[in-house]
Amino acid sequence: MIARIIPKAYDAVGKPVLRPFDRRRGPHPTFPMGRYVSQALTVKCASLSEIHNFLRGCKPVSDEQQFGREDYWQPPEDFEKTRMGDCEDFALWTWRQFMDLGYDSRVVFGERYGIGHAWVEFFTDGNCYLVEPQLNFLGTSMPRLSTLWYHPKFSVAWMHEKLSYYLHADRRPSTSFLEVAQLAPEYFAIWGLFWVRNCWRVPKGCFWRTLAKALSGFRWRKPMS
Repeated sequence: MIARIIPKAYDAVGKPVLRPFDRRRGPHPTFPMGRYVSQALTVKCASLSEIHNFLRGCKPVSDEQQFGREDYWQPPEDFEKTRMGDCEDFALWTWRQFMDLGYDSRVVFGERYGIGHAWVEFFTDGNCYLVEPQLNFLGTSMPRLSTLWYHPKFSVAWMHEKLSYYLHADRRPSTSFLEVAQLAPEYFAIWGLFWVRNCWRVPKGCFWRTLAKALSGFRWRKPMS
């Protein structure tokens, strides 16, 4: 669920902007963003493990299935009642919990595998960590190589009782074979064990299409001498 990002492949900080949601290509929340941070939550997690345990009981579903709408961002206080939703719903609730625990965190909107997606990031000890709320079935840790397929575009932070908005640069991974080799054991230790346990559930051919899509995210370069 949590992985330290690879800085050269992921613009974690971005640059402040007035309102990215007014941009033509930006995300469009169902309610004003203030609505997602102003209401009290019933579930109050006291640790990261409690956040993880709550999310394990939540079900990913599309807005079309749940609301009969193409796009609907549930307020966090509604999500914790329904315990189902899409990536924005998972991310907004998780962001609120990280804020309540005192983390310097943001909700992030961008792309994963070239598809629109939402997640959370937080900063601590000079590092940025990516939080993927929908991958709670993996456990509490996510391999760092997986962050190469996350491309942030906009993010929102709650700073000193006001919302701050950020626009992120598009950094595509340019990764040497040596760098990948160093991180590969961690990647296969987590994802490999998952696929060994669950590959029999995957429709024929889907595994290889998923693997091909994952490998296409790399743009190899020669290691520096």
